Amino acid sequence: MVSEVVVVGQLALDRRELLGGQGANQALALSQLGTPVAVVGVVGRDHAGDSLLAQARAGRIGTSHVVRRPGTETAVLGHVPDGTLLTEADVRAAAAPISAAASLIVQLTQPAAAALTAARLAHTAGTRVVLDGAPRDEELTPDLLALADVVHADGRDAELLAGQPVPDVAAAARAAAVLRRRGPSLVVLEVDARGHLFAGPAGTWFVPHVETDVVDPAGAGDALVAALTAALTRRHPLETAAGLAAAAAAATSGHAGGRPHLSRPDLDRLRPRRLEPVHA
Repeated sequence: MVSEVVVVGQLALDRRELLGGQGANQALALSQLGTPVAVVGVVGRDHAGDSLLAQARAGRIGTSHVVRRPGTETAVLGHVPDGTLLTEADVRAAAAPISAAASLIVQLTQPAAAALTAARLAHTAGTRVVLDGAPRDEELTPDLLALADVVHADGRDAELLAGQPVPDVAAAARAAAVLRRRGPSLVVLEVDARGHLFAGPAGTWFVPHVETDVVDPAGAGDALVAALTAALTRRHPLETAAGLAAAAAAATSGHAGGRPHLSRPDLDRLRPRRLEPVHA
């Protein structure tokens, strides 16, 4: 079955020996939202790798292009062996599902050359390219931005990507405008841990973090990217997509461990009813 979204990123065991890592979290969130999804990543030929793949399949995540790397230990949160990072060859081997997908999410915590390969494959095929974070190799930032349709960055990554601090909404709007001129049509930047600026062709909005009981903020950004991508893939307008993304982040931060816990009732309950327009 063709996956609507492919996620290129990390798979790892969390502290409870459950499926974790940015790539797995985003893929699981997409699956919970009813979006057919596959992940491209690396695990070892060990018991931990077996467990991760079994959990991913149980979560309705396609794993046929997860690499089993001989001689490499599967990553655990806080310890990511170099062998569990994607290579350009790993990504090229997944060219078929990437090219057939409607959207591709690329985590820029992966080596920049592998991320660039994935973005090029998707861009050439007309697949929406969603970049998450800031590149590990700044020299490749211009090439990655030129291929991107959507760029998201939280906290420190937002500063690195913009090349300047983003202490307030006005600064974020200026930074987003500069980034949009370099390629992506939609830029999403976290603003001083208060919320996210969404700057796109139809307008710019600031969406404050939804007020909710925060148990663990880890994974909120992954849920935001997943919900945003799911909504854009289904051709929802940006205002709708931004609200759903904010709700997904809030829903995930209400649980321990960083794993997404998304359902339509929760998203409807937490979704902001009004976004703040920003005149950039």
